Amino acid sequence: MRYRTIAGTDINVSEIGFGVWTLTAGWWGEYSDEDAAQMLRDAYDQGINFIDTADTYGNGRGERIIASAFPGAEREKIVLSTKFGYDWESVDRSSKDHQPAEHCFEPDFVERALNNSLDRMGTDYIDLWQLHNVRMEHLLRDDLWTLIDRVRSDGKVRSVGVALGPAIGWLDEGLYALKNLPIEIVHMIYNALELDPGRELIAAARETNKSLLVRVPHSSGMLEGKYTLETTFGPNDHRKHRPRAWLVNGLKKIEQLEFLTASGERSLSDAALRYVLRAPQVVSALPNIYNREQLDEFARAVTTPDITDDEATRIEELFETNYGLAREREAGLASR
Repeated sequence: MRYRTIAGTDINVSEIGFGVWTLTAGWWGEYSDEDAAQMLRDAYDQGINFIDTADTYGNGRGERIIASAFPGAEREKIVLSTKFGYDWESVDRSSKDHQPAEHCFEPDFVERALNNSLDRMGTDYIDLWQLHNVRMEHLLRDDLWTLIDRVRSDGKVRSVGVALGPAIGWLDEGLYALKNLPIEIVHMIYNALELDPGRELIAAARETNKSLLVRVPHSSGMLEGKYTLETTFGPNDHRKHRPRAWLVNGLKKIEQLEFLTASGERSLSDAALRYVLRAPQVVSALPNIYNREQLDEFARAVTTPDITDDEATRIEELFETNYGLAREREAGLASR
């Protein structure tokens, strides 16, 4: 495993991280607490020291599993990240499958959320504390940043990040956070099939000497190279809700990326991870890990060849071509 340092800190994180949501959301299968904790310990044995969760993952279960996997003094082995901003405890959500709770960034609520996270994880500090799927109105709250400054000073939080949502708060929020807020990291979706707005955020991180985290580096599994036209998803799998066209069009796109695997030195999955890590501002990629075979494969990716300048240029050219064709199709449908 290789490691990178979060800008402005002495926190070193593994280039491949483990996002605990796959073990707790119920969208990727069911895991006992014991098996989930063992997966995290297995990841650590592979050199993965960066573990990312949120208080809302499994209604606190993700944080409790981490405490079970790394109890007491073992907590020092890992770099621990969690998120806040959803009021998931106040309302019965049993009938709201796959729907987020309501946001709340009132300072009193946020401080309670922090203390509850610390209790669930059995620790007195968080290495990276992230605002979860923010909107601009949340970033503009002076009272929130006053609180964040205080909990930093108290030693409860070592660094702060802004996690961007795919359907809400995205490019504008990311650019504003990087350029105007006292944070170390922006957490975004970025992969070889979805370059924007990641490219602008990478440029902004370079200009401001900030760091980035990348999730969904395999484009919801598409870039793992294992889908076919016959692929189906289970009833609780979030990909089941995507239109058939997502699978069909995605398979056409990855056919165009065969040059990334032509040498036989890396798989498409390896190449996808090497691509997002090509930018030095990206300190860690968080693939969706939900079985031990994937864990082994993704951890190994850091030893495969880097993406060359020529390969990166071809990826960008394909993105621009496919994006242009998609816009033409949308325009054609709108004119009918």
